[in-house]
Amino acid sequence: MVTEDTTLKRLYWHSRRGMWELDLLLIPFLEHRYGDLDDTDQAAYQALIEQEDQDLFIWLMRRDWPQDDTLRRIVKMIVEYAETSGNDQYRTL
Repeated sequence: MVTEDTTLKRLYWHSRRGMWELDLLLIPFLEHRYGDLDDTDQAAYQALIEQEDQDLFIWLMRRDWPQDDTLRRIVKMIVEYAETSGNDQYRTL
């Protein structure tokens, strides 16, 4: 049986990318917003973190957007959260 706590731990582990810029965006979003997302958006986040780091970097730095509407939606949510959450480190990106 997979519990919600186990799922969050797995997501946290997979959200840690080893690239400071990605960690700075993904981890706070996971910790503060993921639990409030509906099932569709949670599934989108899970699909997003399966993507390649270089794609995530391009999308989360707003250099391009994913072609997939679902991924584009969750990327925009993450970026919007970073821009409005008072994350001072984000402003250095």
